[in-house]
Amino acid sequence: MNMKKMLCKSSRIRLDLESYRELHRQVLERDGWRCQVCGSMQNLQVHHLKFRSQSGGDVEQNLITLCAECHARMHRKTRRTRPSCRD
Repeated sequence: MNMKKMLCKSSRIRLDLESYRELHRQVLERDGWRCQVCGSMQNLQVHHLKFRSQSGGDVEQNLITLCAECHARMHRKTRRTRPSCRD
């Protein structure tokens, strides 16, 4: 098996739905119910700073509150700069 492929492959540990919803609420509260980029209080979402696919966990330290627009912008930005397992 290709060693590079093995290093990129990781098992993801996810919280159950109820625990994730509670964590989601805690992150929103921690961040003052505001997007941490632009300050908006509309259409809030919780973003993984280190993606689950990159072994990022469902832990408070890895999550940030973003509005939908900043969240989409963050994903567009990281797609261009994030190393890929295919590189």
